[in-house]
Amino acid sequence: MKYLLSIYERYQGEFAGLAILGVAVMLGILTKFLLFKLLNLFNRRENPVTVKSLTRHLNGPLSFFMPLLFVSIALPLLPYSPTLLRSLRRLTEILDIIAFAWILVKLTDVARDLVRHKYAIEKPDNMRERKLITQLQFLRKITVVTIIFLATSLILLSFEPVRKLGTGLLTSAGVAGIVIGFAAQTSIANLLAGLQIAFTQPIRLDDVLVVEKEFGRVEEITLTYVVLKLWDNRRLILPLNYFIQNPFQNWTRTGSDILATVYLYTDYTVAIEPLRKEFDRVLAHTDLWDKRVSVLQVTDSKERTLELRALMSAANSSIAWDLRCHVREKLVEFIQRSNPTALPKTRSEFVGDKLPPLAELS
Repeated sequence: MKYLLSIYERYQGEFAGLAILGVAVMLGILTKFLLFKLLNLFNRRENPVTVKSLTRHLNGPLSFFMPLLFVSIALPLLPYSPTLLRSLRRLTEILDIIAFAWILVKLTDVARDLVRHKYAIEKPDNMRERKLITQLQFLRKITVVTIIFLATSLILLSFEPVRKLGTGLLTSAGVAGIVIGFAAQTSIANLLAGLQIAFTQPIRLDDVLVVEKEFGRVEEITLTYVVLKLWDNRRLILPLNYFIQNPFQNWTRTGSDILATVYLYTDYTVAIEPLRKEFDRVLAHTDLWDKRVSVLQVTDSKERTLELRALMSAANSSIAWDLRCHVREKLVEFIQRSNPTALPKTRSEFVGDKLPPLAELS
């Protein structure tokens, strides 16, 4: 017992300091808990989306920041040497910067959730929403990069050797900027292309594109590249400046509605009017058609066949594909059933009594 008392008397200051730090950490945890409780009580009924988003995104950073804040307040009370206190103060300052930057980054996630809730992108006519979310998503990425850059700079500048080094480097900043500009010109071009895309909007999130002979939907726009989800679930990744320098098709640039076409090739003996009536009947009995456009015309007369084009409208490209397949199947089935002689055939005329060899017939 005397031995334990002697140890306590020898390290009494250290134990007291640890006790103060422990109390500060507990107060920080309790304050964070009460803060979230009050937030839930005040906003659960009026704005549950905000509370849910704040709780999900800020739980981690505030669990780190609040105890750290109370530790910073309690530092002058610690019975330690000035040298140790100075080191602890430097450490807490660095951790405060990291925690505050973490909170700011998570607040951008909260803002994104609120915008996505108010401007739902899942509804059919979502052009305005996709335009806004595309711009905000790109601005959020730039904001996050800026926050991380500033936090790192503040941490580095808190060290005296780094500050002196930074003062010396300012004199050669012009040369360094030129060198970095040449080395990173591709990255800078992509960043500028991203800014142009975000505000001029040649593409947006969820746009349907045909790029490099591939059909897909814009799934993600980052600071340097675009991810297209193709029709078979493959991903096509292209740099941002590709969409500034190369032509591509955007099927949802001004609207998601689209005209779908089906081409049929038949014999000259086909009865056009019954086929047109069947086409109208097929469209009337499917929900894939949006009831705007329905036309069946003979668009060309070739050497052996007639070219018939069925033109119909659909709400978007995905529905249009299903509608084309459906109409094509039904029209071919109708021709097979009602007028099989109208299917494409090859004609030959023989003059005289002698038939040509089989090789010529083939």
